[in-house]
Amino acid sequence: MPGRLIYLMGPSGSGKDSLLQAARVPLEAYGCRFARRVITRSAESVGEDAIGVSDAEFERLEGEGAFALSWRANGLAYGIPREIDDWLRAGQDVLINGSRGYLDAARQRYPELLAILLQVDEAVLRQRLLARGRETLAQIEQRLARSRELQRGRGDVLILDNGGSLQQSVTRLLQLLG
Repeated sequence: MPGRLIYLMGPSGSGKDSLLQAARVPLEAYGCRFARRVITRSAESVGEDAIGVSDAEFERLEGEGAFALSWRANGLAYGIPREIDDWLRAGQDVLINGSRGYLDAARQRYPELLAILLQVDEAVLRQRLLARGRETLAQIEQRLARSRELQRGRGDVLILDNGGSLQQSVTRLLQLLG
């Protein structure tokens, strides 16, 4: 029986990277694999366990079919390596850090994917984005408006509130995957 694709998404600043890091050990104990994203920004500036590549390298990899999924968002290119297909065929669950804007396209390729939206209060999200210092106030407000829009009307998405402690979020994630 094939594994399931767990598609974790949420606005930048919602705590996805912290949640993924905290949930790694318990999920790996259940045999879940974690896919490393390939991103056209240095991995050090992303804050996640990602592979940073140049735009040209990304284009080359994408052209060679190296990605199971790829998309563009916020001026960057993101790719999920094709190896996830082997893991899924082998019956392993695979967790990826996905994009809310790319969910419909991902669902076309993986109709049975389990979509989980990580949410946090908008005021908290605004503070996190401001503290990060990577975007202008106008860009942050655009992100917040996009976040509000993408949260509407998605009955096919499980919601995970990341407003409490990180351990509470990990526990809830494990319950959702149960």
